[in-house]
Amino acid sequence: MVLKRCWESSDPAYNVYHDEEWGRPVRDEAGIYERLCLEGFQSGLSWLTILRKRENFRDAFAGFDAAAVARFGDRDIERLLGDAGIIRHRGKIEAAAANARATLALRESGTPLQELVWSFRSDGPAPRTNADWRSHTPESVELSKRLRAAGFRFVGPTTVYAAMQACGVVNDHLADCHVREAVERERR
Repeated sequence: MVLKRCWESSDPAYNVYHDEEWGRPVRDEAGIYERLCLEGFQSGLSWLTILRKRENFRDAFAGFDAAAVARFGDRDIERLLGDAGIIRHRGKIEAAAANARATLALRESGTPLQELVWSFRSDGPAPRTNADWRSHTPESVELSKRLRAAGFRFVGPTTVYAAMQACGVVNDHLADCHVREAVERERR
């Protein structure tokens, strides 16, 4: 039996990511912070590049513990710029630290990151083909504005929409994808 996926890859890790992770609801602060950061690092690159380096990113960024990353200073930035296991882009590395501080500020303000992100949940119709996927939506534009106002960086509407897809805030699995219904049940 051939499984219908939203995309096919010759890389088994990419297929596992699709089947077991992409679009599954992520409701914890660390998980959402991680995905926002990784989507920012992915900007201009293949997601497969990030997926292959994800464990290195987790090691480099203290398991995406916002409190730990918020304390990163110049020495940490320089250390990360020398880490070949991650994407060595100063702006993106500095953004991950800024996003950690913004995550803590949101938490302290009484609207944690996960609550803000999930307030933009969208339950539109299932896309029929990947041509139906959009690069951004009105919800991702507004969430991007809210995140930037809170101090986040590298969170444009397209990056935010990719994170929304990855975290299950929207279910963009195709209508005939073999995991769409399971993802929808998990979102309920």
